[in-house]
Amino acid sequence: MMRIGQGYDAHGWAEDDRPLVIGGVTFTDKRGLDGHSDGDVVTHAIMDAMLSAAGLGDIGQTFPDTSEELDGANSLQLLRETAEMIRDAGWVLVNADCTVVTDTPQIAPVKKQMEAGLSDAAGGVVTVCGKRTEGIGALGRGEGVVALAVALLEQK
Repeated sequence: MMRIGQGYDAHGWAEDDRPLVIGGVTFTDKRGLDGHSDGDVVTHAIMDAMLSAAGLGDIGQTFPDTSEELDGANSLQLLRETAEMIRDAGWVLVNADCTVVTDTPQIAPVKKQMEAGLSDAAGGVVTVCGKRTEGIGALGRGEGVVALAVALLEQK
């Protein structure tokens, strides 16, 4: 049996000096995203898709933003925990794909690095595609970053 799940995450820019983390890659020259953990929208969307496909709820139920121990958490570590949860539930990740929508930073220069780190943490093939806003909507005004993901799981 196979199942597919869809995930989504969005964060606005942080007001503090935290670094920007997208897809497990840190951009030290950019302002970070406002999130309870490290604000990594790509990793969060992938986790959400994996949990959904496994029938294990969503990221907010599994890793609530009210948890003090998750404040500033490393999202790649949370992805590893998510992969373990889906394996324990009898599923394995076939692949996941994530589209991240942002004008800055550019994703293409670090795409392979992102995919390698995400694939390792998720326990399956993860691909990432960067898209620009072309100046449309809130993202086009530079208000934050959005990521959408799908994950395909196979029952063990």
